[in-house]
Amino acid sequence: MTENLPTPRPARSVAVLGTGTMGFPMARNLAGAGLEVRAWNRTRAKAEPLAAHGVRVTDTPAEAVDGADVVLTILHDGPATLDAMRQAAPGLRPGTVWAQSTTAGLSGLDDLTAFARESGLVFVDAPVLGTKQPAESGQLVVLAAGPEPARAVLAPVFDGIGSRTQWVGDSGEQGAASRLKLVANSWVLTVTNGTAEALALAEGLGVDPRAFLDVVAGGPLDMGYLRTKAEMLLSGHLEASFATRTAEKDARLIVEAGQRAGVRLDVAAAGAERFRRATEKGHGDQDMAASYFASFDG
Repeated sequence: MTENLPTPRPARSVAVLGTGTMGFPMARNLAGAGLEVRAWNRTRAKAEPLAAHGVRVTDTPAEAVDGADVVLTILHDGPATLDAMRQAAPGLRPGTVWAQSTTAGLSGLDDLTAFARESGLVFVDAPVLGTKQPAESGQLVVLAAGPEPARAVLAPVFDGIGSRTQWVGDSGEQGAASRLKLVANSWVLTVTNGTAEALALAEGLGVDPRAFLDVVAGGPLDMGYLRTKAEMLLSGHLEASFATRTAEKDARLIVEAGQRAGVRLDVAAAGAERFRRATEKGHGDQDMAASYFASFDG
């Protein structure tokens, strides 16, 4: 998938497929960085406000990608991404650089790289670390694996959405970046569920949760993520920076990746079940800290 790449030059136009919690601010920041941006979302109304930031909102993926130097996908999962790219196929040209930022898991990535080969696209595995606030401020960390010539093309795109880019391999097909993303997310989800369970136990035992936070303050058990998720629960403000239903999806992808590698991930599997129960209780669109509610019946 590298032979189709013409002489590399920095991208001037980018198509963003998916304008949800992450994709919307990414598209806005790319436009703010001076790139020509076209955006598509399955529900067009969610993308429409981007027009005020100079983004051209399109009706179809094919219209979005037509003539774009780079296609950036940031959708819910692998199947949604593959469906969008199949719809985009009439507008794709061989040699287009595809930066795939959806957390698709390893099996999902297999399907996406197969599509890239069939379509003559230059595939770059490019998941991002960070949630809503870093996406809003353009401070994501981009994990990237792909052919060396694509780096110059993608430089203005990755600079527009992130604070830094960590290249972890020269072959997007091998999924080096996605594997690293799954490892990082396994830690993020573990900390989130640990925070939720600790506060749930405090509630059950009649312990002031702030007393727990005071006990660990400033020590090796303290961390910013604990503080952030605990405060969301204590304040009752659970606007999603990382939705519970998305956390369940990612947890199951992590478990699946472990199974493929012969690694048993009991904590991740239990965490996926917590997120499922919280979603079942009506908290799927709230922040994943809502796994707290999985600790209680009723």
